Amino acid sequence: MSNGLFGIGITGISAAQVGLLVTGNNIANVDTPGYNRQRIGQSNNISIATGSGYIGMGTRVDTVTRIYNQVITDQINQSQTKASELSKYYDQIKQIDNMLADDKAGLSPTLQDLFKGVQTVASNPALTTSRDSLISSAQTFSSRLQNLESRLSSMYAGVNGQLESTVSAINSYAQQIAELNERIIVAQAAVNQPANSLLDQRDQLVAELNKEVAVTTVEESNGAFSVFIGTGQQLVVGTRANSLQVRPSAADPQRMAIGLTTATSSQEMPEYLFTGGNLGGLLSFRSESLDKAANALGQVAVSVALTFNAQHALGQDMLGNINVPADADFNANFFNISDPRVWPNALNKDKTVEMTASYVQPPPLVLNGGAFKMAYDSVSGTYTVSSASGAAPSPWSDTNLNNLMQQVYDDTGTTLDMSSGHYATNITASDYRVSYDGTDYTVTRLTDGAKWDSATLGGVGPLAAKIADSEGINIRFPELSVPASASPQPGDSFLIQPTREIARNISVNKALAADTRLFAAGQPVRTGSANANTGSGVISAGNVVAGYTAPTAGSTGTVKMTFNGGNLDFSVNGAGATFDVTYTDATGTHTVNGASSIPYTNPSTKYTINGISFEISGNPKDSDTFTLDRNTGGTSDGRNANLLGQLQTQGTVDGGASSYQAAYARLVSNIGNKTREVQVTRDAQQALADQGISAREAQSGVNLDEEAANLLKFQQAYQASAKMMTIASELFSTVLSIGR
Repeated sequence: MSNGLFGIGITGISAAQVGLLVTGNNIANVDTPGYNRQRIGQSNNISIATGSGYIGMGTRVDTVTRIYNQVITDQINQSQTKASELSKYYDQIKQIDNMLADDKAGLSPTLQDLFKGVQTVASNPALTTSRDSLISSAQTFSSRLQNLESRLSSMYAGVNGQLESTVSAINSYAQQIAELNERIIVAQAAVNQPANSLLDQRDQLVAELNKEVAVTTVEESNGAFSVFIGTGQQLVVGTRANSLQVRPSAADPQRMAIGLTTATSSQEMPEYLFTGGNLGGLLSFRSESLDKAANALGQVAVSVALTFNAQHALGQDMLGNINVPADADFNANFFNISDPRVWPNALNKDKTVEMTASYVQPPPLVLNGGAFKMAYDSVSGTYTVSSASGAAPSPWSDTNLNNLMQQVYDDTGTTLDMSSGHYATNITASDYRVSYDGTDYTVTRLTDGAKWDSATLGGVGPLAAKIADSEGINIRFPELSVPASASPQPGDSFLIQPTREIARNISVNKALAADTRLFAAGQPVRTGSANANTGSGVISAGNVVAGYTAPTAGSTGTVKMTFNGGNLDFSVNGAGATFDVTYTDATGTHTVNGASSIPYTNPSTKYTINGISFEISGNPKDSDTFTLDRNTGGTSDGRNANLLGQLQTQGTVDGGASSYQAAYARLVSNIGNKTREVQVTRDAQQALADQGISAREAQSGVNLDEEAANLLKFQQAYQASAKMMTIASELFSTVLSIGR
């Protein structure tokens, strides 16, 4: 009996001692991250059969169990990885939002100052001080674009740096998990018991890893975790860890991409595979917001430069120069910009194949003060016309158009002559990918996946023309590349970035900045009425359009129009005219040789000669004369400056749909809305993560009050078992004393 009591007491003391150790360990780890409280698992020893029945033989501790809920842990990891992604996204996009929304640091004030300078010159074209002020405002505007682009470029560099640190942390966690897998396999195989502390450490590493990138885990039969990213790419397999690397993208060497290296391969991974965590936040921010902000800023920059340059090229400077001044180093551009950036893919098979891109000279798109818009498709040979008050027939035939307007277009199909219109660009805020399959080229607009291919359009020529018409860029395809021996191969591709770096490279023409007299404020032509005219006929000042031919300076080049019996007779210094005259009347638009009599219709008729448009109105009398001549000595002419100033409020971006200011305001609004969206979503996701953590703490966390009660319980059990052993010892001594 004493032996049985003694044995039972020993098992009780042993169990109570283990309980005290586990409870003490819980208390000691109350603040340890990732620790799950533990409990002992007890069962009774096998009973011994006696004549009086089965007598128990005490207890044993089977295992030490950690209180762990895999479902809650998975929910926390999913919520936390999304919260980390959104938090990182918000930290980055907030910088852009603060920059663009700043009233003083943004682009809007300098854009307004630029056009204030233009209006000042239009009002006082003969004053060099007003021209100096305009150039200063233009330089400030271009500098502001450069500064904004520089800050965006710094953010690209910052993202690249953070990608490296994030990937380094991911690789470190992956290696630690692989090492813990090995220790867990050995430890659990040795005693066939769960290695609770090691399991907690591994779960904590997985939780920390999820803050860097979203992962999924699968527990193997030996207790090891396999960790996967993306759509099943292996990061940890048993005791082996693969690694990620940050390296230049094959498509864009300035862009850092993520590669995965395994035991057998190393390859660049698509960005969409890396979701969640800091890595997902950085990549999402770069592709969804930073790229769009840089491209949209570049779209504004290139639209201002191209449309401003197009109108400026039609003017006459203070020295009387038109198109290209006498200074051979000067071009007609007001702003200088670089060509679109083209990157050949690093994986292209023939490294000598080149592709180039350039901007299409912007056509004037808007007619009649904005009432109509027209676009010409050189592939189909048709026009598309839309109306602000309602859709017009589309496409319109040439007959329809002749009844509406004068039309002059070059061999690429770009509309050149719309005397009541203004310039606009079709440049989008998108990058493009050109790919070759061995037979056909495909151009993909990356923002929305829109595609153009040579098979559908009937060859590279029409494909190139289609891109030029709709997207505002000329692409020189690889089979036209230098050297001529270059041969594009199936699978080759090129990345075109029309606007990404334009804001960095925009500047005011240096020659123009050095001599502000070269600013083309005036028009190259002027009209006049003879002093001897007796009628009330009036001729307008006249405007020129792209492709015009200016009259020769001096009396020998003067175009003379004489009213004669309801018609106008045109002549050049008394000789019969050898040029064509286009006029519009109630029956439509007509073009005839200038040697013929051209009808005049009261109250006014519009005429165009060699790209020079003017209007005669009123009631001229027979023998009244009007002249069209070079604008020699026109230092006080501000007509072209006035047209430049009107660009501020006209539709100049998105094919005429937006003004400069509207396009920039859209960029600011989009970034502001996205910033708010990310902030709200981040807060909601963090609240979900906090709720999950609270649920886990309620179930698996250490409660000091509960542990204090357990201490008392196990202490009393220990004392009771010890008392049992004391009784057993006394009984045994009594038995021994009987034999004396």
